Amino acid sequence: MVMSGSGESVLFVHDRPGDEALLTGGAIARLRSDGAEVVVLFGARTHGDTGDDTADSADVRAALGGLGVSDWRMLARPAAGHDPDALTAQVADVLLEVEATALVLGTDDARLQAAATDAAHAAGIPVFQSKRVSGAIGQRLIAIDVSDQVERKLAAIYAYPGRWSVTGHTVVPVTPPAGAAAAGAGTVVGGTETYLRLPPPQAQHAAEVPPGPGARALAGLLAFVVGVAFGVLGTIAHQATIVLGPVTIPIGLVLALAGVTALLAGLRLVVGDRLVVLLAAIGLLGTIFLLSLRSEGGSVLVPQGLPGTLWTVGPTLVATIVLAWPRIPGRRGTA
Repeated sequence: MVMSGSGESVLFVHDRPGDEALLTGGAIARLRSDGAEVVVLFGARTHGDTGDDTADSADVRAALGGLGVSDWRMLARPAAGHDPDALTAQVADVLLEVEATALVLGTDDARLQAAATDAAHAAGIPVFQSKRVSGAIGQRLIAIDVSDQVERKLAAIYAYPGRWSVTGHTVVPVTPPAGAAAAGAGTVVGGTETYLRLPPPQAQHAAEVPPGPGARALAGLLAFVVGVAFGVLGTIAHQATIVLGPVTIPIGLVLALAGVTALLAGLRLVVGDRLVVLLAAIGLLGTIFLLSLRSEGGSVLVPQGLPGTLWTVGPTLVATIVLAWPRIPGRRGTA
């Protein structure tokens, strides 16, 4: 829901009339105010509506008319109730007909959620799900400012007297859901609505697909070469110093150790493959060892002393810690 004006056409999917007013009424009103097209698709008829579609319901006409919506539809029944593919096809047809640029889910029906999401992703359309902050802990939500549309949202909710009782900015269901406490605390309508953007299937599973043997071997080879390069550069530069008055700063050693730490820790964090990190460490430490040996001409690149000792011990310690550090398990997503 980019809200970029008349170029947007957003399809809202809800279980039954009344849900659109309570859950997404602010976003609908704001989109309409910005010139975007909005279509609302319902999965079930409301109580008291005996017509074939929601156009026969005065409540729906009043609520959606107040939000600025003139196009709302009801999914065909009962065929869609027994065939998930038929349900997906119905949603796909609506998306195509209205030339939707985004889809918003306000439904708790898992079957309808799956059908609408599959249809949108197949069409390359982004999907947003209405979420309450309390029910989406740990998820990155998109907050939409609907403070200018609060009164229109409340009026739309008030248009459903058979479903909601409105007192000020507090909305209480007339008939509490089964198993819920009778007419207890209600929902406070505020100036913000929150949404979660659902990633497409390939993005959801990309991190779960392990790299193939060829890709892993290439990554290991590159890591080894980079480790050798860091070993050469660090060995050459670790003796460099800067004199500031009475203080001599081993700037070369500091930069060399910082570079080694960044290399190994970065590989572990980004690649997550201990073998790749191990090959980089072998290239690094092997190069340092070879260059620390006295050459046939008697020259020494790693002379005795504190800087030389730290340069030979420090990278080994860093490599050991990075390789031994346990894997941090990823956060579990919601079902």
